[in-house]
Amino acid sequence: MTNKMNEPEKAGETIDWRVDGRPIVPDNPIIPYIEGDGTGPDIWAAAQLVFDAGVYYAYKGRRLIVWHELLAGEKAQKVYGSDNPLPESAFEDIERYKVAIKGPLTTPVGGGFRSLNVALRQRLDLYACVRPVRYFSGIPAPVIHPERVNVVIFRENTEDVYTGIEWEAGSRDAKEVLELINRKLKDSGRQLVSLESSVGIKTMSEFNSRRLVHRAIRYAIENGHHSVTLVHKGNIMKCTEGAFRDWGYQVAYEEFSEQTVTEAQLYEKFDGQTPQGRIVIKDRIADAMFQQLMLRPEEYGVIAAPNLNGDYLSDAVAAQVGGLGMAPGWNIGDRCALFEATHGSAPKYAGQDKVNPSSLILSGAEMFRFMGWVEAAELIIRALIQTIAQKTVTYDLARQMQGAQEIKCSEFGAAIAENIKILAQKEKL
Repeated sequence: MTNKMNEPEKAGETIDWRVDGRPIVPDNPIIPYIEGDGTGPDIWAAAQLVFDAGVYYAYKGRRLIVWHELLAGEKAQKVYGSDNPLPESAFEDIERYKVAIKGPLTTPVGGGFRSLNVALRQRLDLYACVRPVRYFSGIPAPVIHPERVNVVIFRENTEDVYTGIEWEAGSRDAKEVLELINRKLKDSGRQLVSLESSVGIKTMSEFNSRRLVHRAIRYAIENGHHSVTLVHKGNIMKCTEGAFRDWGYQVAYEEFSEQTVTEAQLYEKFDGQTPQGRIVIKDRIADAMFQQLMLRPEEYGVIAAPNLNGDYLSDAVAAQVGGLGMAPGWNIGDRCALFEATHGSAPKYAGQDKVNPSSLILSGAEMFRFMGWVEAAELIIRALIQTIAQKTVTYDLARQMQGAQEIKCSEFGAAIAENIKILAQKEKL
C-alpha cells in the first residue's frame, strides 16, 4: 500500500496544478510528508496507517500513495546542523509535488526563524489557512449544542502582525520609527507615542486580502455553504481591517455578482429571503463574532478573516467541538497545498505513544477530498466516528467519556484502520 523509495519518481507521478488552483491527480501520486517534532512521529505513524487503509479499501489497488519523506524541524537539524531546521530541499519538494502533509513542528529557541510554520507559509506563498470545524458525534464538548457548529474559516496567512516587523522598547530602531510616527501625529494634532514604547507594524494589502476572500467565496459556492462572513475590527482599525472588509465586498461584487447577495441587499430587495442559487456576503466585528459563534453558530458557513482574527477564531471554534485534537487544517496557495495537524508538538509527550492523532488524520481526509479522492476521505471519517462510538479512544477523550477504554495513539490508529476494513467489507467496496 505504501512505497518509501528514495527516488519517488520510480514508483509514483507528480501532481499537476491547474491555473485555477485545482490539482490534477494521477492514480499513484507522490505525497511528501514531514513527521514533525515532539509527538509528531507518534501521530504520523498512526495517521499513515489510516491513510493507507482508506486508500486501499476505497480503491482496491487502483490507486495508491507514494510517500516521500521531507526533513524539517529537529530531524533536519540532526542531519544538516542545528542552524538549519528548514532545508531548501523541503521547500523545493513541496513546490515540486504540489500537495504535502505535515505533523507539528517546534521552532528552535534562538534559531533564525520566528516560526517554522509561518516560514513555510510565507516562503511557499500559502496565503489561505483553511480550518473546517464541525462536530463529530460522541466527542465530549463544553457547549450544550456542539452539533450546531459547521464552519470553515479562511485565515489570511501572509501578513497582518505575523510579518514579524517589530522592534524592542528602548531600542534605537524603535525610537527612529516612533520619531517618524510622532512627526506625522504632531502634524495631524494627535497625541504622541512614548519613545520608550515597543513598536510593531500591522500590514494589510488589497492584493492579499482580495485573493483570500476570492478563495473563500469560491469554496462556499462549490461546497454548498449559505454564507461568507468577513470578520474584522474595522470599527477601530479603519485603514487595515476596515479595508479588508471593503476589499472583500468588492471581490463579491466584481467577481461573483451572479452568485452572491449582500446582507443589506437581502433585506432591501428580497424581503430577507436568500434568492435561490446565491450565498449571502456579510461582515461582523471580530469581538462580536466570538459571541455569535457561541450563541448562533448555525447562522455561519464560511468565514474569511485577517491573520490574527482567523488565528483566534479557529482555535476558539475548535474548542466548542472538542478541541484542537479534532480540528483539521491546511494551507493553500496558487501553486501548492500543505495539510497539517493544527496543534503543537507537545514535546513532554514525545515518544509516549499517547496523544490523539485525529487532527492529522482528519487533515489527511481533507487532503484526499481536495485531491478528488472523496471515497477514501469519507471512509476515513466514518471509521473515525465509528471508533469513537465504540469508546476506544486516546487519553484526552477517555478522561471525558464515561465508560471509555483508554488506548495508545498507535492502537487508536489501528482501530480506525480496522473499522475502515469492516465498513468496506460490509458495503462491498
